[in-house]
Amino acid sequence: MDTAKRITVRARSAIFGMQEVGLVLVVLILGAILTLFGGTVKVPKLQVNERGERERVFEVVKGERVPVFEEKNKFLNAANLTQLAKDTSFIGIMAVGATFIIIAGQIDLSVGAIYALASVLGALVFRAFGPGGALANAPPHEALIMGITTCLLVGFFAGVLNGAMVVALRVHPFIITLGTMAIYRGEAFVITSGQSIGDFPEAFRHMIRWETGDGLSLVPLGMMLAVTVIGMFYLSCLVPGRHIYAVGGNEQAAQFSGIRVPWVKLKVFIFSGLTAGVAALLALGYYGSATSGDGQGYELDVIAAAVVGGASLSGGKGTALGALLGALIIKMIDNGIVILGIDQNYSRIIIGAAVILAVVLDQFGGWWTRRRMAREA
Repeated sequence: MDTAKRITVRARSAIFGMQEVGLVLVVLILGAILTLFGGTVKVPKLQVNERGERERVFEVVKGERVPVFEEKNKFLNAANLTQLAKDTSFIGIMAVGATFIIIAGQIDLSVGAIYALASVLGALVFRAFGPGGALANAPPHEALIMGITTCLLVGFFAGVLNGAMVVALRVHPFIITLGTMAIYRGEAFVITSGQSIGDFPEAFRHMIRWETGDGLSLVPLGMMLAVTVIGMFYLSCLVPGRHIYAVGGNEQAAQFSGIRVPWVKLKVFIFSGLTAGVAALLALGYYGSATSGDGQGYELDVIAAAVVGGASLSGGKGTALGALLGALIIKMIDNGIVILGIDQNYSRIIIGAAVILAVVLDQFGGWWTRRRMAREA
């Protein structure tokens, strides 16, 4: 089989693997449960006016204009599905980065803190170009370039610092990133003094909040899909991607085979930091403000999405598409708790249980594979 065919086979297996098929089935089952048991809700009826804007529909009753409501399924309606897509976008982008790290046999607990620091520093730059800022009269494209560059550089250098310390100090990444999580979060708090930063240029917010007629935010969703496709291609079709699997599967064997293990570890931390910077940038445009508390608890959601998506905490296993589907499942659980009227405090309990279940299933799958190979031998 020539090189082109081998690449095609690997790419197809990454997209249509049994693991991803199983995750898609889980998504469909969750969707069916929420559709059947979520009930209905009355929402304002909207229409698109001549300017392309959505507006409420009114009718005249006894000489008075009253809003028109329509009954829709709580889960299967445009407003809820667009909100679900938006919520999944931020976590999904970072979950792809976390999957790279987990495949390499590493862990990063600082992803939420990197998100917060990138968000805060990016917000300071955008505020300088906003109404009343020192650079308010500067061309809009300068604000976009400076703000985007700031968020990405923060993510990049935070990833470099994490990876460099893991490689140079030879300390377990759990300890290193636990420490940097506190450092990055503390820096964000010192910079803001706990205050919110806003007043961004309207051009930036309009760009990120570009929506369809149903309110679907295309930029965060498109960026999530782009990051996922890039991750799939890198892991499945490029030699450096295969090196990540090799290091996670057996680091010593990878070292003996000539793979530069320290460089591979550094790269995965950089990629994870960059995805946190991208997510922070999108959140700035969507929400229009930043605080030191941004991304609080994202560590659990991001790692949970990667693990539920099939990444093995022992390393050597996982896919970018699985990370996206895992993020969707995590957010569907959050969404379902609200729809079903369950106390939202149970959300963390359910997600934690899902992570434990995913790890147990992964361990069982590994045991079953070893047993089958022993029988065949």
